[in-house]
Amino acid sequence: MKKYTTLFLLFFIATSFGQEYAADRAFKDFSYIKSAKLYKRVYQKGDSSKLVLSRLADSYYFNNETEEAEKWYSKLFNLYEQDSLTTENYFKYAQTLKTNGNYKESDKWLTKLKEFNTKDSRSKKLADKTDYLSEFSKNKEKFQHIHNLSINTPYSDYGTFITDSLVYFASARPKNFKSGDRIYKWNGQPFLNVYQSTEKVISNVNDSIHKSDLVNPTRVIDINTKYHEASAIVTKDGATMYFTRDNFDGRRLRNDRNNVAHLKIYKATKIDGEWDKIVELPFNSNKFSNGHPALSPDEKTLYFVSDMPNGYGKTDLYRVRILENNEYGTPINLGADINTEGREMFPFISKDNFLYFSSDGHIGLGSLDIFESKIDTVGLAFSSVNNLAKPINSKKDDFSFSLNSTSKRGYFSSNRAGGKGDDDIYSFFVYPPKKKVIPVCKQEIIGVVKDEITKKLMPGATIILLDENKKEVEKLVVGNDASFKFILPCDKEYTIKASKQYYNDDLLNFVSTPVKGELTPKELFLNLNNDFVYSDNLEKIIRIDPIYFDVNKSKIRPDAAIVLDRVVAIMKKYPELIVRSSSHTDSRGRDSYNEALSTRRANSSVQYIVSKGITQNRITGVGYGETQLVNHCGNRVRCSKDEHQLNRRTEFVVVNFDSKN
Repeated sequence: MKKYTTLFLLFFIATSFGQEYAADRAFKDFSYIKSAKLYKRVYQKGDSSKLVLSRLADSYYFNNETEEAEKWYSKLFNLYEQDSLTTENYFKYAQTLKTNGNYKESDKWLTKLKEFNTKDSRSKKLADKTDYLSEFSKNKEKFQHIHNLSINTPYSDYGTFITDSLVYFASARPKNFKSGDRIYKWNGQPFLNVYQSTEKVISNVNDSIHKSDLVNPTRVIDINTKYHEASAIVTKDGATMYFTRDNFDGRRLRNDRNNVAHLKIYKATKIDGEWDKIVELPFNSNKFSNGHPALSPDEKTLYFVSDMPNGYGKTDLYRVRILENNEYGTPINLGADINTEGREMFPFISKDNFLYFSSDGHIGLGSLDIFESKIDTVGLAFSSVNNLAKPINSKKDDFSFSLNSTSKRGYFSSNRAGGKGDDDIYSFFVYPPKKKVIPVCKQEIIGVVKDEITKKLMPGATIILLDENKKEVEKLVVGNDASFKFILPCDKEYTIKASKQYYNDDLLNFVSTPVKGELTPKELFLNLNNDFVYSDNLEKIIRIDPIYFDVNKSKIRPDAAIVLDRVVAIMKKYPELIVRSSSHTDSRGRDSYNEALSTRRANSSVQYIVSKGITQNRITGVGYGETQLVNHCGNRVRCSKDEHQLNRRTEFVVVNFDSKN
């Protein structure tokens, strides 16, 4: 299909009557199909002037016959590169090459444009993003299930707007697909009309592939005329429509002094189910074009496209406040962050305040690409412009993006290869980008808890893992094997704390290595707290001073009572303790006498402790006589008084020490 998009990218539309057979007249009348034929004949007759070659190339360029356009631009530059070619000659040649897939050659001529015009932002953008081709070729995860709609025709179909119940679009299809429709000279097609349609979602058997389609297209008769209508949008309440139309007063086209009929934005109101009270907006003009309306999410601002004077390029994006009583503010240009020397067109504002638009001035994959920019609703500033990349964009024209943020379905238009004719409408589904799975370095930290003195395992110990800020990460109680295991990130600081009743805590600080794998096994050792101590035969006993008895006596002396009071205090501190009072003698005297004496002393200690409030079932007494000496001083062995004293002892052994965690 001939290139409508440049035409009803809705600007540079003109209607002229008369002298249709002269090439220059056809070109000035925007009759590019005719002007291409006429200029080609002029060239074949020997006129290879700069004017003829540039207009011949432009005629093909404006109707998107890019292979022919490249051929004639090439001839133009071969002959006249050094002869004051214009900035637009360079840009259109570069764009044509890019649209034909010749990116390297296109970049060369766009770079030369910078040498020719240092102020042109388009060549500067290329210098800032030389790797654009690779970057813009990978957005397949976000936009999926691209589908050429069944309602597309060999004519131009484009520009969707989605409502809750209907989708509006524009089409140049003949009204009844019969002859007799008025033909637009630019591209040889009928004039555009606004249509409405309904959505239909198609899924395969397992619902893994979805396609959004439009069905039952119907002309919106209330607003269509015999000239162009397109880019219709509707307010949320369904009561107001904004759309673009040729400057047609109902009887004739209104032209400017150059015989050009510009575009205007109109407003229609729905009354009794029909669109009525159609009025043009007050900021329109007979001297320039306004079109492609779009509404902000709060419907208080209207965005649109215009070629009004003092813009940045051929067509710019503007915004204007919608006031009460059908009044509007002053149009404001969106500025150089959005607009370029080229064409910025087809704005759309999503519910989350992203501006989507098409441009050939920002770096893209083809002629028109679709871009996005986040709107700062406070300062009405814009973030950096982002190319939507493939598969939304292609080396051809891609434009008129719209999105239903709730259903995640949307549409765009394109004249890419494989379509049904000229511009076609494509649907898509939006999927959140998959999070990149970054391999995480993990280590298995294993360890065991032991008694510091006996080296025995310590089942029931509590292990707490702390991070570098001493915040608890994980907590566990070890089993019978007293072992623990943590899976931790690499190269991090940690502390392992081991604790158990009757023991002091043990802390182990370490840093996990930066290499994936298992660290050297960790060992933590617990030692008894100050209330307990190990006996010479490694029994756990209450820590007390020696208890002394008079010779051959078992009566509790005052100094012994002080020691026994400490035993009472510890048993009250640990109410679960069960204790055995073990009394021992030295080897002097008969064995039987020593055993009886030690038993009396053990029982005396028990009775004293019970008298202080400790229940009888928590303490027993056993006399061992001289059977458990702690040194060599046995029978008939000469020893000093101090050596014999070591064997005369009373110990309070905790018999249930390891039964509690």
